[in-house]
Amino acid sequence: MTPPSPPNHLDPSELGDKTFWDETYTSDLTHNASKPTHIGQTWFSDSNASALTLKYLLSLSPPLDSASTSFLDLGTGNGEFLFLLREGGFTGSMLGVDYSPASVELASRIAGQKGLSVEGEAGVRFNEWDIVSGNWADSGEGEFDVVLDKGTFDAVSLSADTDGEGRRVCEGYRAKVLPMVKVGGRFLVTSCNWTEEELKGWFEWSALEGGGKGEDGGGKFKWEGRVEYPRFKFGGVEGQSVSGVCFKRVS
Repeated sequence: MTPPSPPNHLDPSELGDKTFWDETYTSDLTHNASKPTHIGQTWFSDSNASALTLKYLLSLSPPLDSASTSFLDLGTGNGEFLFLLREGGFTGSMLGVDYSPASVELASRIAGQKGLSVEGEAGVRFNEWDIVSGNWADSGEGEFDVVLDKGTFDAVSLSADTDGEGRRVCEGYRAKVLPMVKVGGRFLVTSCNWTEEELKGWFEWSALEGGGKGEDGGGKFKWEGRVEYPRFKFGGVEGQSVSGVCFKRVS
């Protein structure tokens, strides 16, 4: 069966602008310096997204190995989800990346305040990295068992920036993520802008269905499951305000 084509684009907004996030995390750093309990905004906190995502990860069968499973958090922000994973018993390699240097500084500072190391495989590390413009092969980080995206694809989808081919940068996001995920590993994306079916369209779809290799190396994601959020009915239609979808890299 042919996967669905990518959905139509979202209208750009300031949430897709790097300047907005640099200013946000710089402000959070200032507030945290005087009040360490201030850790900044946690996306989807009103939907309890982090706890529900952790619950989903703990429900996988066979279970993830808590000592060896490696995690990469894309657009890590304040690092909150990686800290939750540590508290949830996962002790393997963890890396959070963000294109805002202020985010990396904030997350590293909060890790220190929590008594967590930010160095070595045993630490929760944070690096500056632009997912859209960077080539992951140059990062020296390799592939991870679980790659997390909690609102980052949303922000990229709201960017007006285009790539060298004139495409909106969100069109190349799937190809950027694939090399980060081990074959057999998972990519778990949380979104308030895209439905589950639309996310399938973005990440299961491949321009290479006819064969050959391109920027994604011919790799594929396949839907594996969803994070369950409270559902509502309106006008006879059932839905939810947040979508959490898990894709498995199958090739």
